[in-house]
Amino acid sequence: MKEGSSPETLSLGEFLRARRERLTPEDVGLPFYGRRRTPGLRREEVAQMAHIGTSWYTSLEQGRVSNPSDQVLDSLAIALRLSSGERRHLYTLARPVERELVHASQEVTLGLERTVLALDPNPALVLGSSWDMLLWNKAAELVFRLPAFTKDRVLKPNWLRRFLTDSETRRNNPDWEAKAQVMIARFRADYAYFQQDSRFNELIEELLRTSEAFREHWPKHDVQITVDCHKRWTNPSIGEMEFEYVTLQQPDHPGIKIVIYTASPATGLRLKDLLEM
Repeated sequence: MKEGSSPETLSLGEFLRARRERLTPEDVGLPFYGRRRTPGLRREEVAQMAHIGTSWYTSLEQGRVSNPSDQVLDSLAIALRLSSGERRHLYTLARPVERELVHASQEVTLGLERTVLALDPNPALVLGSSWDMLLWNKAAELVFRLPAFTKDRVLKPNWLRRFLTDSETRRNNPDWEAKAQVMIARFRADYAYFQQDSRFNELIEELLRTSEAFREHWPKHDVQITVDCHKRWTNPSIGEMEFEYVTLQQPDHPGIKIVIYTASPATGLRLKDLLEM
């Protein structure tokens, strides 16, 4: 780590550099005078478009400046052509959450447990801050080939690790590469809130060693905010399935995420029959 830098300021700087390097002068309406030795815009060009000093912007990228103003962040978001999700990520990196959030409880309450288990035949699961699976129901066990849930399990399955490293998951997803890229981008967005979480950082180091897709996409600093969406895929043992995907969070447990796949009527009937066999 650079002297005088914190993990948060370094992450902010790395994100700004990654966004700068993906842009060309043509993308932002600047004149182009031939091939450049390094990719993307120059720091002085970003600083000029954001109406800030080049040396100050350089210090920001290098993690030697913290707590930039909202005006500066807005100007950088415009200059770097950030999407709404990327803009939100920029603010999260610049405004680190309280340490209490980093150590937020990962305990699943009795009420939440009963709710998730009662959602059968709709697959539902609860993820911790680093995407460790804290709870799942019978439908999720069936659809995602998960082990039977037990509270006594010491080592929790991890949602991202499983998708990136499980060979059968990869075989059953023809668009695995695209899905992996999206999941890593969502994982990166969540990481902004938990950069001091040791479990999160251990998992990142592990996946950098074990997953080629993670090694490729993690350094790009791409982010994607999780949104409700429609999902459809085919499982060799179940057939075609169709779901509405929803992610929920409890205000008093910010480190816990509830993921629900609400089945279409036809899919729900098929899953119900299989669960009753």
